[in-house]
Amino acid sequence: MFIIGIDPGISGAISFLNNGEIVDVIDMPHMADGKKNKKQVNASQIFNEISSRINNIPKSNICVVIEQVSAMPGQGVTSMFNFGQSFGVLKGICATMKLSMHFVRPAKWKKYFNLIKTEKEASRTKVIEIFPYISSKLSKKKDVNKADAILIASFFNNTYKISD
Repeated sequence: MFIIGIDPGISGAISFLNNGEIVDVIDMPHMADGKKNKKQVNASQIFNEISSRINNIPKSNICVVIEQVSAMPGQGVTSMFNFGQSFGVLKGICATMKLSMHFVRPAKWKKYFNLIKTEKEASRTKVIEIFPYISSKLSKKKDVNKADAILIASFFNNTYKISD
């Protein structure tokens, strides 16, 4: 099974696992939006990044797992709207590509990896422990979003069985 794990949002990431092994992980493609140089996800580039990695894989062997996010206390209306818009773009891309989608709440995958009530940095440490060969792609503190995307995909790979 080829699993695409997605930590949605402008600063999120996309991971690619094939039979439980990490094939690649990338930062969420984004671009400038408007005069104030704010950012928005780059739907075309996301489509291209996913397409290039699943080109020769039957759709029935591909599963996309997206972190199911919701509004959080203390976040502004504009930032939550933008976050929701990014989530919708990702769902739209996957639907257009006719890829099977599953959603997992942060508490569920974090509990599985014993990351509840830990610092965000703990995700990066956990991934390096489980997949030491990927440590070079997680060398910076900002790579915690890549780690989250990997753990989302890995959680699904380890806990869900999809009938053939």
